[in-house]
Amino acid sequence: MTGLENFWSQGDGITRSVAILLLAMSVSAWVVIFWKGWLLRRVQLDLQRAVPAFWAAPSVEAGRDQLAGFDREAVLTPLLEAALTVPPGGTLEAKGHADSQLTRRLRDALHGVLAQLQFGQVLLASIGSTAPFIGLFGTVWGIYNALLSISAAGAITIEKVSGPVGESLVMTAAGLAVAIPAVLAYNVFGKRVAASEAELEGFAHDLREMIVDTSSPT
Repeated sequence: MTGLENFWSQGDGITRSVAILLLAMSVSAWVVIFWKGWLLRRVQLDLQRAVPAFWAAPSVEAGRDQLAGFDREAVLTPLLEAALTVPPGGTLEAKGHADSQLTRRLRDALHGVLAQLQFGQVLLASIGSTAPFIGLFGTVWGIYNALLSISAAGAITIEKVSGPVGESLVMTAAGLAVAIPAVLAYNVFGKRVAASEAELEGFAHDLREMIVDTSSPT
């Protein structure tokens, strides 16, 4: 029987629950890491191709068709739709100044897109910040139980103490193994989301200027 098997067989419900929780956190973190890495890569490629294609189009309708072909994750299309939306009459929105209405619609659309890009970041941050402490708790609890068992046996030697204590320390290592990839991914994805946010804000600003210029009387 290996050390991990021995630790599992001798552990109580709390010890096993901590191990299962760390495993679930690790699986969740890696699922989010692979998914967000794939998503943000597609978004960056779409932004590089879709924005120049839109502004190279001869008309807004042609530009919309260009976005439909390149904007696979729908991060630019909501901004264009918000810019072209006409508020229904008889509402408070319709009574506001046209420029203010446009700014509000673009802001709301941008917030929705950013929420889409930032999805999963909270999970990575939570796993990265809590996994080491969960692993440490598992270690402390395992050492406590091991010392109780050794004390009940009546013969305490360094050999009998070092084995169970060493096995319990695996929980701390497991907590760090779960937390480190989550923290690194959170930082990398945060940088990528910020870069995409800058591109989206620039596109929204340019859209606003175009709509304002075309609607202004000559």
